[in-house]
Amino acid sequence: MSDLGDFGDFNGDVDSGDGAAADGAGSSTSSSGSVESGSTSSTVDETVDEFEPTTVEPSGDDVGIGAICVSQGLRVDEDGEETTLRAYVTQGNRSSIRIGSYLLAPYPDGETLFCRITGLEYSQQYHADDATEIHARRAMRTDEIDESDYKFVASLEPVAVLYDDDGELKRRMTDRVPKPKTVIRQADDTEEIKTGLKMPDDGVFLGHLSVGGEKVRTAATPPTIDYRLKDDYDAGDPLVFRHSLIAGGTGSGKTHGAKNILRQYLDDEQTYPMDDGREVTPAVVQFDPQDEYAQMHDDNPDLDDEFARRLEREDIAYGGHDDTTAFVPKVGSASYAAGHHRAQQVEFTIPFAMVHDNPWLVAGSGLNDNQYGALVSVLLPRFRKQYGPEGTYEEFTTFLDDPALREELDESGRVHEATFDAVRRRVLGFGHVFDQDARPITDLVHEFVRPGGLTVVPTYHINDTRATEAIVLAVSSLIIDQKLSNDPDYDRIKETPLVLGMDEAHNFLTDADSVQAGKVINKFTEAAKQGRKERLGLFLITQDPQDIHDAVFKQINTTVVLNLGDKEAIKSVNIPSNLESKVPYMEKGQMVVYSPDNSEPVELIGLPKCLTRHGRD
Repeated sequence: MSDLGDFGDFNGDVDSGDGAAADGAGSSTSSSGSVESGSTSSTVDETVDEFEPTTVEPSGDDVGIGAICVSQGLRVDEDGEETTLRAYVTQGNRSSIRIGSYLLAPYPDGETLFCRITGLEYSQQYHADDATEIHARRAMRTDEIDESDYKFVASLEPVAVLYDDDGELKRRMTDRVPKPKTVIRQADDTEEIKTGLKMPDDGVFLGHLSVGGEKVRTAATPPTIDYRLKDDYDAGDPLVFRHSLIAGGTGSGKTHGAKNILRQYLDDEQTYPMDDGREVTPAVVQFDPQDEYAQMHDDNPDLDDEFARRLEREDIAYGGHDDTTAFVPKVGSASYAAGHHRAQQVEFTIPFAMVHDNPWLVAGSGLNDNQYGALVSVLLPRFRKQYGPEGTYEEFTTFLDDPALREELDESGRVHEATFDAVRRRVLGFGHVFDQDARPITDLVHEFVRPGGLTVVPTYHINDTRATEAIVLAVSSLIIDQKLSNDPDYDRIKETPLVLGMDEAHNFLTDADSVQAGKVINKFTEAAKQGRKERLGLFLITQDPQDIHDAVFKQINTTVVLNLGDKEAIKSVNIPSNLESKVPYMEKGQMVVYSPDNSEPVELIGLPKCLTRHGRD
């Protein structure tokens, strides 16, 4: 087989060495085909008729990036599977088009179809077989691609119809089909994009709208589009009280993002109306297993003046929050080191008296219904009667060590001796948790819950998982019980809007078979259901969303998903499939937000810098 490289050396202006073509250029040919002598000395008219070039470009200037085409149908259907909406994209615009980009297709009467690119496709302009050696070798020897030989078609998903209502831009569901040959253009107006995606103009800042990891740019100043959560009662209940979940793997930026969101709730201008007419700044209580959130007291030294001015232009709260206190649980001999932040520290302990209202705190795990019933209905009431409501954990263990009590309850048929022994085994081992040498949390409620204050409960210094669980659930139960009570013991909790943040939430709200886990889930589910009425918002952070109980998960209205590598975890967050496929490939700070009562599902990029101090030196 000959080397196709020969084609590259061919020159049509050069013939073989005998020069026949060159000679022929100056000869006339007779009817017999011979060359007449002397013809080279005669005058020859060398004028050659040339074809007049015809332009293939239409006159005028291009508007938009292409046009709706009907070659494969044009259909808008209630069932998205049956919708066929495609657009031809002209050559000069092809490089800038991305899957997920937002486009506009106007109707003749002034309304506009807002749509999203869901697929991109090249197809042949002319019938030819380019899967050949010669086509491939030619392509390999040139730096340019002649796109005029190909069609570039974008598949579109209609999102909404935009229309003017007395000067206000509004949206409705897609109910009409665009005309053939309608010119499409990229959406580059902030109002059009926010209306098309049902994004509110005001609220709590989360990040900037993006497509494929790149921020959506507009002609406005600033050119980016801010994404915010509804945060006033004019648009329904503030979404903070309808609960949020941040899910992301290690290194995805979930703590960085969580701090930036919480910083917005702590802004002095962030207030919510109470039933008595007061406008109150919310309190934030954050459980912190990695000891990172107390740093929110301090400024971020990497946040320069230029970045700060940009934040101010976009009305984003930033800087360390002075009213930040680390409430440190006293557990045995464990010591808490706080060289990485300057927040005030207050030690507290869990009084055993709280167990009377929440008996599962001392039960550990694994009690069956009979054992839990014996603890709640017999042993704790008997102990309370004998030692009073302020009886300590040490007194309770002494109470259970009484063999006469065991025998009495067994003989009376109230508690079988095997059940008694099982309960006793489960409640042992909490001596370093209850009634330690610190002020009880019940005496610190007024300082613990402060309007506009951030309370951080670090548990990193506690090595006992069982103790950590008991502390977190004891404190969160105190808040939830007082919030839901019609006759609260602590008005400060009842009368303060409150955000209850829980990092590594999967450790506390997991789907388990034990009686204790069921009680915890019931409590948090009830809190989630009544949160909007009581101004209590759950703010859960996890890297294992699949482990959070469904009853709690179903109450979450706003889900923020950063990079997750586990397929089961990605499936559990219930985001649309087109965004689900992006999650494993997202870079640090990229996120998907699924908040049906706030906007269409969207992709965002968070701020590149933390608004407060973040990270250890």
